Amino acid sequence: MTYVLDTNIVTYWLQGREHIRQKRDVALENNHSIIIPPMVFYEVWRGLLKVNAVVKQAAFLSVFADAPSISLPADMWEIAARIHSDLTSSGIVIGDLDILIAAFCIIQNYTLVTNNTRHFERINELAIIDWME
Repeated sequence: MTYVLDTNIVTYWLQGREHIRQKRDVALENNHSIIIPPMVFYEVWRGLLKVNAVVKQAAFLSVFADAPSISLPADMWEIAARIHSDLTSSGIVIGDLDILIAAFCIIQNYTLVTNNTRHFERINELAIIDWME
């Protein structure tokens, strides 16, 4: 299984929340992969730059700098557009980066690790898990 970490989970990890580290360790011990997609890297990095969190920037890069390069599948954009259309026609609005993260997970058949389950559970076909539980 491949887990995709949402921005809030990476943020909790950077805050030193031990149970996130434990969940990550268990996932790795069970030969699961953990991915930080480019959209999450962008969200985390812009937040760290905004508050000039130099120590957390170094911690983030030390863990994720060696992560494999991730290409974004061409079909992902079509799925993202469909998700946006489906949600907005139902009166539901979520951010574009979250839609792209969801589409990335759906097209790759990955599970999204997020603490924002109420937000993402409205997206059909998206597998989610909350490591904060």
